[in-house]
Amino acid sequence: MTHLPDPSETAEVAPQDVAEWLASPQDDHPLVLDCREAEELDICKIRGTDWLPLGRFPESIDSLADVSHRGIVVLCHHGMRSLRAAMFLRSHGIHRAFSMSGGIDAWSRLIDPEVPRY
Repeated sequence: MTHLPDPSETAEVAPQDVAEWLASPQDDHPLVLDCREAEELDICKIRGTDWLPLGRFPESIDSLADVSHRGIVVLCHHGMRSLRAAMFLRSHGIHRAFSMSGGIDAWSRLIDPEVPRY
């Protein structure tokens, strides 16, 4: 099982860590959620992530709590919405929630240049 950072020390994880986790079996890593809008997802996405737009987080809190034992990492375009999403999850008792720093833009620059930037 993946070791997430101590939530009391940080709310962010690096794209490099997420890339490593996504290369492992799904049950061995945190749930990785893309919280961008559908139009953004049409431009680019990261294989192995699930999609849940930020606006649907409140109605999905129970189902997210059910998988929170794995930890949850949220990503967006640049890392601001995902940080809000992680803080929202933490405020609802999902303490192992994190944001991928720099968002999909950082992923494109640091991990996979084939992922289009916008």
